[in-house]
Amino acid sequence: MRILYRFLPLLAACILGHAAKAQTLEPIATDRPDQTESPFVTPVNYVQVETGFNIEQMDEAVDVLVYPTMLSKFGISNRFEFRLITEQIELSEGNNKERGWLPVQVGFKSNLVSQKGAVPEVSFIGHLVLPEMASENFRNKFYAANFRFLLQHDLCDWMSIGYNLGAEWDGFTPEPTFIYTFTTAFKLSSRLGMYAEVFGFAPQERAANHQADGGFTWLINNDVQLDLSAGTALTDNAPDYYTALGISFRLATKR
Repeated sequence: MRILYRFLPLLAACILGHAAKAQTLEPIATDRPDQTESPFVTPVNYVQVETGFNIEQMDEAVDVLVYPTMLSKFGISNRFEFRLITEQIELSEGNNKERGWLPVQVGFKSNLVSQKGAVPEVSFIGHLVLPEMASENFRNKFYAANFRFLLQHDLCDWMSIGYNLGAEWDGFTPEPTFIYTFTTAFKLSSRLGMYAEVFGFAPQERAANHQADGGFTWLINNDVQLDLSAGTALTDNAPDYYTALGISFRLATKR
């Protein structure tokens, strides 16, 4: 009986510890800093904000500064999130500068398939671009849309691959631009991650452009992550380079 009395508290501690662990959320999963969107949705009743600053050189004459780009997400269910994208931009060409807000995008992400064996995690993402909700000098002529299928394979505890396929419309012409991305992510430690990626855009009426990028993520805690990334052109018609710095965090709306 003494052995039983000693064993019961240990058993209770084990059960309670396991229950507490089961209720703990996985570390934050973000759609930045790479161009490949993650298939994982924001937890139910959580708001997640992913924001950063981008500097991009389009060519020798034109620079683009985005300050900030902000993706706000709200978890509706275990397989669905609402999304809102806002971006302030500054275009510089010589001594001429043009500032303003790009059209707001509203959308959703829906998780379709959970990974099982060779079957990847699969989600669908879609946005509607609202031309009226923008600075006058950056408004589209028409409503526009974009969508992607998001896929990811976790190959082991420290490595995964992800890829997106989709299309977008610019709000000025009816022709779509097709999109592809492919990224490989590595977990270097419990907090530090890195990735390498290729991606491209293929307009229906023009030549495709291709780029490569890479970067690092630093998990401050399960709810806060910093990121640093940079990219370069692989083809002459792609932007020359970009660099980005960002932070992502999530907050519970209910306790």
